[in-house]
Amino acid sequence: MTSRLRSSDSPGAPDSRAPRRRTVVKAAAATAVLATPLAASLPARAATETPAFLHGVASGDPLPDGILLWTRVTPTSEAIPGSGLGPDTEVTWTVATDKAFGTVVAKGSTTASAATDHTVKADIRGLRPATDYWFRFSAGGAESPAARARTAPAADAAVSGLRFGVVSCANWEAGYFSSYRHLAARGDLDAWLHLGDYIYEYAAGEYGTRDTVVRPHAPANEITTLADYRVRHGRYKTDPDLQALHAAAPVVAIWDDHEFANDAWSGGAENHTEGAWSARQAAAKQAYFEWMPVRPAIAGTTYRRLRFGRLADLSLLDLRSFRSQQASTGSGSVDDPERTITGRAQLDWLKSGLKSSDTTWRLVGNSVMISPFAIGSLAAGILKPLAELLGLPKEGLALNTDQWDGYTDDRREILAHLRSNAIRNTVFLTGDIHMAWANDVPVDTGTYPLSPSAATEFVVTSVTSDNLDDILKVSEGSVSAVAEPVIRLANRHVHWVDTDRHGYGVLDITADRAQMDYYVLSDRTKANATSSWARSYRTRSGTQKVERTYDPV
Repeated sequence: MTSRLRSSDSPGAPDSRAPRRRTVVKAAAATAVLATPLAASLPARAATETPAFLHGVASGDPLPDGILLWTRVTPTSEAIPGSGLGPDTEVTWTVATDKAFGTVVAKGSTTASAATDHTVKADIRGLRPATDYWFRFSAGGAESPAARARTAPAADAAVSGLRFGVVSCANWEAGYFSSYRHLAARGDLDAWLHLGDYIYEYAAGEYGTRDTVVRPHAPANEITTLADYRVRHGRYKTDPDLQALHAAAPVVAIWDDHEFANDAWSGGAENHTEGAWSARQAAAKQAYFEWMPVRPAIAGTTYRRLRFGRLADLSLLDLRSFRSQQASTGSGSVDDPERTITGRAQLDWLKSGLKSSDTTWRLVGNSVMISPFAIGSLAAGILKPLAELLGLPKEGLALNTDQWDGYTDDRREILAHLRSNAIRNTVFLTGDIHMAWANDVPVDTGTYPLSPSAATEFVVTSVTSDNLDDILKVSEGSVSAVAEPVIRLANRHVHWVDTDRHGYGVLDITADRAQMDYYVLSDRTKANATSSWARSYRTRSGTQKVERTYDPV
């Protein structure tokens, strides 16, 4: 079944430019050449001719009456991700109110084919709001694992609380996805938010592993073709911790740049210099929508809105498809009103949704940091790796042009809109930067805190992608101890920043407050890494400011 969600939104027109650089090994066209890297993305049991569900099952984008289900079937040994091979296969889905499937409430079937890499989506409707369901798939006598899904509360429901896992930036080669395992084990999530960089596009050993590849991804080359992107998605979906989290709760996902290429914009990317960007972008998007339980409101984009009763709505942004090329760092063009990070249509859609919202909280799924950031007087030994992580020149200037800092007119417009319309309780939920932050979002940084804060922002760190201590190859916490006070001195709206640790967040929402609990991992390179609570910050209703709290929910 094809997923659809009606919307009146329309995307803006993309820009164009000449791309700069890419190191790439082209994927071979012949199946025989593709066989080795493609097969590497599957467990050994793919050799059987019996259909198998090797990539887990998932649900996503919960509605009050429905949920989007996903899986991939491997019908034969040759039908590995990206191969374009394998027969059409009938796949049946079953939804029940209990894990034993004693009370089945929905059942149907669809056909998986090579045209969609044998991925399957079923958009189930007619369900009860705020209800746990169990689902599974079957094909040719084989059954998938059973998994839990949960519908959203009714649009007009008085909801006492919501709880979401929050993650971003998972580099396969840098370590294990223990954050996903710990979130899955909680058993208390309404859903989990992935704020981008679900996969990475780089060639083997090319990106962020402290010079040690913990586990090789597939294919080994930088991914540029549809087959490449399918293989990389397939590799990720074999991770047991990721499969466990997908089986535990529905995901709400947006993309950032690495689902395409580094620092992607509408007309190119930092590491794309060969071939048409439009073809690569189209391939990346096709693979993403095949492999992710995402229900696009508009074809080809991830911006959309979900509602969770009268307590919260969630506006999800696409900050790659419509943005202008990143400005030269430090240039006046960051203030050019003709340049955009959202595109006109998406910005108008966001403003309209925030103004018309009648929920207590307005959450914004936002892939790059909206809070302004000046580096301050950091020592050269810390400034250089921080600049590398942020994409700044090594000499160090006071902004990151891939974030909203590089598109100040869009930011100014949205913050002014919040203030002029007295829109309260807007919380930006952000990934990308491989650090944890708790920020006020000031209207005027120069006069803050005398000037008001228009919103708040919780930024989660990376699941595995390099932090500052990884780049410097020093002990965990040593950089943050020096960097945090300097960063906070230069940025008075920043309440906390941890530059060094990997982990995840748990966002808990009530009518009175929205609280982010930050958890960190013991060691990203260990499959059995433990998790511990690090800090908690909250924003009280009506304040538009962040404050520390000393206990997790």
